[in-house]
Amino acid sequence: MEPTEHHNKTETKLKRIAWLSSQDKTKVFHQLMHHFNVESLRGCYNELDGKKAVGADGITKEEYGRGLGEKLEVLTQRMKRMIYKPAAIREVLIPKADKPGATRPLAISNFEDKLVQKMMQKVLESIYEPLFLESSYGFRPGRGCHDAIRALTDHLFRNEVERIIDVDISNFFGTVNIKILQGILSEKIKDQKFIRYINRLSKAGVLRNGELEINEEGKLQQGSMCSPILANIYAHYVIDEWFEDTVKKHCRGKVKLFRYCDDAVICCQYEKDAQRIKTALEKRLGKYNLKLNVDKTHSVLFSKKQQSRGIQQGTFDFLGFTFYLSRSRAGVIIPKVKTSKKRLRSKLKALTGWIKVQKDRVSMKLIWGELASKLRGHYQYYGVSHNMKGINQFLYETRRIMYKWLNRRSQRKSFDWERFSRFSNSHPLPMPKIYHKLF
Repeated sequence: MEPTEHHNKTETKLKRIAWLSSQDKTKVFHQLMHHFNVESLRGCYNELDGKKAVGADGITKEEYGRGLGEKLEVLTQRMKRMIYKPAAIREVLIPKADKPGATRPLAISNFEDKLVQKMMQKVLESIYEPLFLESSYGFRPGRGCHDAIRALTDHLFRNEVERIIDVDISNFFGTVNIKILQGILSEKIKDQKFIRYINRLSKAGVLRNGELEINEEGKLQQGSMCSPILANIYAHYVIDEWFEDTVKKHCRGKVKLFRYCDDAVICCQYEKDAQRIKTALEKRLGKYNLKLNVDKTHSVLFSKKQQSRGIQQGTFDFLGFTFYLSRSRAGVIIPKVKTSKKRLRSKLKALTGWIKVQKDRVSMKLIWGELASKLRGHYQYYGVSHNMKGINQFLYETRRIMYKWLNRRSQRKSFDWERFSRFSNSHPLPMPKIYHKLF
């Protein structure tokens, strides 16, 4: 059988699981481990990016692919006999985009473990994706940041809102309780081998500064292929279902949740509802080992009616954008977005760090080409309705930074502004463009 036929066979089985889950919300699954076979893992191998960072064993995709069939056969046999154990992960620290100087840990697994994680992700998505609610946007197939921003903007445009709760959960990934998560999973998954492998994955050791650390309680590792879906399952049960089934029934007005992983906002028609929800949310999170960051969780005035009467309303940030109220060209108060100041500063600081390193290493043309790519990526994310000023400002500040640091390529000035302008005009950078319409 050809590899594509094996792949299609696996996808058909996963679609069957998704269909069963969608038809019966109470459906439980007793046998899942048979989906971890040579054919399905080969499909995962073909899907994984060979350019990603390697794990602690240093084995690349290309190296693992030599004798692939034999290696996958051995792996599946180890899994059947329950002797497969995930290897220790390699931890690297990644700068946080919205917190200059702060970092977050990123787990990099060995390539073989990535294969198993990828298949776990597929099985879990097949079961739970049909159950997830519309309020959830993060790490879901066919959904992304701009879908969440568009839906939130549309709700604010069409509905009167008095208060926004800007939710901040402290260290979400690091505080997910693995035992509680296993209990949630066990309601749908009765295959104990599958649950045990989830447990083993959470307890994989961490190589930190050359030393091996073991977490006996287990933890979700950011960077693991199946951590996003596991985090979504946890948040779905703890936050989304609770909000839909309990919170809405006890509110006087219309309330709406928008969640992207652990980043969430709640729109409330009435201020009293917002006060009660914030108190109830803190208690709810506490029951599941999560903590609401009270200092950073804000209740924000956001009423179009009050703004039209001259009562200044507040702003809030979501997914790197600041939401605010302003008049449209027709004079109507509407919600708008712009690049958040915190995110803009962080992006410019990262750009400065990059050019300081690159300026003496590579040629001007190579630097300029990579800069053009960075600008296109920025426009493609931040190029949304009403944010032309924000992306123009990023281009302006970028040019100033480039001029300053390219002038320091040697002891004598490389450019005056006129020569720099001639070079940039002959090698034009991408111009700002709106990629995403919010209305």
